Amino acid sequence: MQLGIDSFAAAVTDRLTGQKISPAERLRNLLEEIELADQVGLDVFGIGEHHRSEYLDSAPTILLAAAAARTKRIRLTSAVTVLSAVDPVRVFQEFATLDLISNGRAEIVAGRGSFTEAFPLFGLDLKDYDSLFSEKLDLLLKIRASAQVHWAGRHRPPLTGQEIHPRPLQDPLPIWLGVGGTPSSFVRAGTLGLPLMVAIIGGETHRFRPLIDLYREAGARAGHDPGKLKVGLHSLGFLGDTTAQAAEDYYPGYAQAFTKIGRERGWPPVTRAQFDRVRGPRGALLIGDAETVAEKILTINESLGGVSRLNFQMTVATMPHAKMLRAIELLGTRVAPIVRQELGSGPASPPTAGSKLAAAR
Repeated sequence: MQLGIDSFAAAVTDRLTGQKISPAERLRNLLEEIELADQVGLDVFGIGEHHRSEYLDSAPTILLAAAAARTKRIRLTSAVTVLSAVDPVRVFQEFATLDLISNGRAEIVAGRGSFTEAFPLFGLDLKDYDSLFSEKLDLLLKIRASAQVHWAGRHRPPLTGQEIHPRPLQDPLPIWLGVGGTPSSFVRAGTLGLPLMVAIIGGETHRFRPLIDLYREAGARAGHDPGKLKVGLHSLGFLGDTTAQAAEDYYPGYAQAFTKIGRERGWPPVTRAQFDRVRGPRGALLIGDAETVAEKILTINESLGGVSRLNFQMTVATMPHAKMLRAIELLGTRVAPIVRQELGSGPASPPTAGSKLAAAR
């Protein structure tokens, strides 16, 4: 199993002084976080895409390119690219360029995103939400398959054999499909044979097993190699030296962020009881000390039938830079070794009944 981090480059306010960290300082801190993730041996770092005042990730490929110059081995991915709102030609060109700069470490997670601000911003009609994504994903995959593309659709002028360059170092450039909880999205990923990145931000993680089974079944019906039907998770989480401290550090920002989103979507305000329930043994939040979080990852891996990648989203709750660095250090130096030892270095698989971690605890 690969372990990594996803960031939305959230704007940060100092909780003690009430002052906002400047955007320039926040992005310098982000690059330092990615550099540390590379140094401590994490496998992947993802940058989201949003067009809201609380995030600084509206141009993720620029941030990833800056990170490429400061790292050596960590894979660099979007989390997600809001494909409905952009031109697939430009998406491919940007990530192919990133792939060349990074010596073959770029990936795309293509999705529809959980916010809708990009639609009016780029002159798109929200009524076309589904057709825009379906059409643009089709074009992106055709561009990946061939430099010379013949294609026609509703939402973009046709391509009549134009060549699209540069071509990436990796062939093919990895493209994951980012999904939420819509069954048709899981089926589409399986039918296309694309690796799946599932955003799990609440509830109980094991409840996603039927949807993941749908993905695997759709892939099998389409004749895809089961070994290529990878499942990744985008999960909210945070590490601390103790579980109590991790929870205390994460809760204020988590409550603030989800209460704000809740006002926009008609959800009730977040409570501490709800937070504690979702960070419990069956809940989706991965919050605690290294051993607690590692054990929960192994349980999730078993309950979902094997997970290839798990990325921690630590920046939904805005966190001081020093605490972010400590959490990244713990994930790379304490959690990852436990998980790798339990699962081995091969493809992700459920842990055996005689788990060393369980015995140690």
